[in-house]
Amino acid sequence: MQLFPVGRIYDFMGQRRLFAIISILMTVLAAVVIVKPGPDLGTDFKGGTEIEVDFKKDTNGGEIRSAVVDSGFSSPDVIRVSDNAAKNRYLIRVQEVSTIGVEKQRELAKVLCVADAPTVDCPESRLATELKVSPGGDKISVRYREAPDLAWIRARMETVHGVAMREGEGNPTLQNARDNKVEIQVKSKGDQLLDGMRAKLGSDRVPDTALRVEWIGPKAGAQLRDSALKSIAIALVFIMVYISLRFDLRFAPGAVISLAHDAMATLGLLIILHREINLTTVAAILTVVGYSVNDTVIVYDRVRENFGVLRGATFESIINTSISEMLGRTILTSSTVVMSLLAFFIWGTGPLKDFALALIIGVVLGTYSSVYVALPFTWWLDRRFFGKGGGSGGSKGSSQQRRRPQKKTAAVV
Repeated sequence: MQLFPVGRIYDFMGQRRLFAIISILMTVLAAVVIVKPGPDLGTDFKGGTEIEVDFKKDTNGGEIRSAVVDSGFSSPDVIRVSDNAAKNRYLIRVQEVSTIGVEKQRELAKVLCVADAPTVDCPESRLATELKVSPGGDKISVRYREAPDLAWIRARMETVHGVAMREGEGNPTLQNARDNKVEIQVKSKGDQLLDGMRAKLGSDRVPDTALRVEWIGPKAGAQLRDSALKSIAIALVFIMVYISLRFDLRFAPGAVISLAHDAMATLGLLIILHREINLTTVAAILTVVGYSVNDTVIVYDRVRENFGVLRGATFESIINTSISEMLGRTILTSSTVVMSLLAFFIWGTGPLKDFALALIIGVVLGTYSSVYVALPFTWWLDRRFFGKGGGSGGSKGSSQQRRRPQKKTAAVV
């Protein structure tokens, strides 16, 4: 069964004002929610520590949040992971990161007897020449002049407030006997989160380890956020250049407007649905931009072909004919893509589910914008800036060609 009868031309441009209003309202609403309340930025952009925990027994978000706050962490986000197979799985995000500041590193240098900052109780045989702290603040490397005493190092570390060593007999460890290099494992913020919840909720509810631990500093998060915005802007610029070279200069703004509409509307809907915005979301939006421009190019290509076929037709009728010929195929293609993505959305978990949701929204909006945003804006631009004789349309289907009757073609679906 065909979606649209062959040979029938639909008046899509006759509804351009209505859909222009809908598109403008959609974009304005998206801009409003982007500004306030704003996106729920993930750890990728905001910085902080994020752990995913599968609790052993039934636990609600309020209990978890209270236990995290009582453990010394501020403003925790507790999100339940939607998975029927793991109903007690939660995502816990805090603003603190596992970094050791400059002042704390100086204190460690004095305690561990680094040569340029030793304390009075550091014997000559136990002086160290180098101290390094990993970016994540979970490893400390110290290089000593002579063979180190691991028990002595452990005892010295226990005097440092705010830096807790991981439990276990293999900590600290001698990494390189030739260089007398010692590695000390320090508890990360994720470990401290688990310890705090275990003390408040009990070891019978809190597991020994988290399913996943991620962290990123606020400075790196800001850099990632800026890079993500730049990548989307650069993609739009190069798409505009491509459309200008591939078709005509007057086609490019319509394509870019429709892509910006798709990106903003997708982001706005994700914010309304309280979805986390992270690097996975940015990848999904860039994928939506690529899919949408492909859909727009296909319709543009049919419009260009009909310029040569419908020589006596107006630009508006050429657009109606081109959309009528392509819409059935476009809807079938988009529906197939959406059905495939629904499988990932229904049975996927975590970032995969959010990625699929963003693509589903973007594919639907991309099909809509190709018909009711890109082409109507291109028609308006052609009429306003490229028209002849009072703006009747400056394309190959201008008023000078209206005297010739329109040639009817059969629509191929």
